[in-house]
Amino acid sequence: MDIKNLLNDDDRAVSPVIGVILMVAITVILAAVIGSFVLGLGNSVQQTAPNANFQFDYNSSATPMEVTATHSGGDTIPSGDTLTLNTTTDNETFTSQVSAGISATANYSSGDTVRVIWTSETGETSQTLAEETAP
Repeated sequence: MDIKNLLNDDDRAVSPVIGVILMVAITVILAAVIGSFVLGLGNSVQQTAPNANFQFDYNSSATPMEVTATHSGGDTIPSGDTLTLNTTTDNETFTSQVSAGISATANYSSGDTVRVIWTSETGETSQTLAEETAP
């Protein structure tokens, strides 16, 4: 037996250990990124409701009674998103892009809850932007 070979300080084993640790770390990071896209976690973060203001005008002398919701300020809502004027009696969808001055009219009954509901382009997210009780 050669004693010199047993006592020889050999540092070559450090490099493969570091290489294995780096490969495991890269694999874990790639798995996390791919998993977030597969589960759809990356897409839902970007779907936030617009900040828009609406004014309701009621016409109780019309038959049937009508309510008009007018975009009075805030974010412009792109045409891909759906914006609905909702009452207990009727639903009307805003057409095309909705910006300040654009309105939609629907029928209502006294005491109805009138809402403007935004739905994202993908349909995964929705939120009530304005709500009021009809006179």
